[in-house]
Amino acid sequence: MAKTMAVLFGVILLVVGVLGFVPAVTKNEMLLGIFHVNTVHNIVHLLSGAVALFCGMTSVGASRNYFRIFGVVYGAVAVLGLMHMGEHTNLLGLISNNDADTYLHIGISAVSLILGFMPARAEA
Repeated sequence: MAKTMAVLFGVILLVVGVLGFVPAVTKNEMLLGIFHVNTVHNIVHLLSGAVALFCGMTSVGASRNYFRIFGVVYGAVAVLGLMHMGEHTNLLGLISNNDADTYLHIGISAVSLILGFMPARAEA
C-alpha cells in the first residue's frame, strides 16, 4: 500500500505543482481560488512529487521512509502556518501560505505519518 500511495501522492503533487504555474488556474497567486501559492511553493510541490514518485517506484521501505520524512516536514510547515493564521504570509520568507494551505498541510502531514508508521503487517 505504501508504494501505491507514494505513486498517488507523487502524481497529485506533480499535477498541483504544474497547475500552480498555469495562469488560468492560478489567478492572483491563488491556486483554484483557495490556496496561496508562489513559484517557490510550486517548486516544492514538484520536488516533493518527484521524490514520492521515485520512492513509490523503488520499494516499500523507500515509500515508508518518504512518508515518515514528508509527514514530519509538512507537520513543521503546518506549525509555521499555524503561527501566522489569518495572514497571507511567506513562510521562512519564501513559501506563500494562507489558512487553507495550513489546514491542507495538517491533513497531508497526518496521512503521511499514518502511512509511514503503520504496522508492517497492515502493509501486507
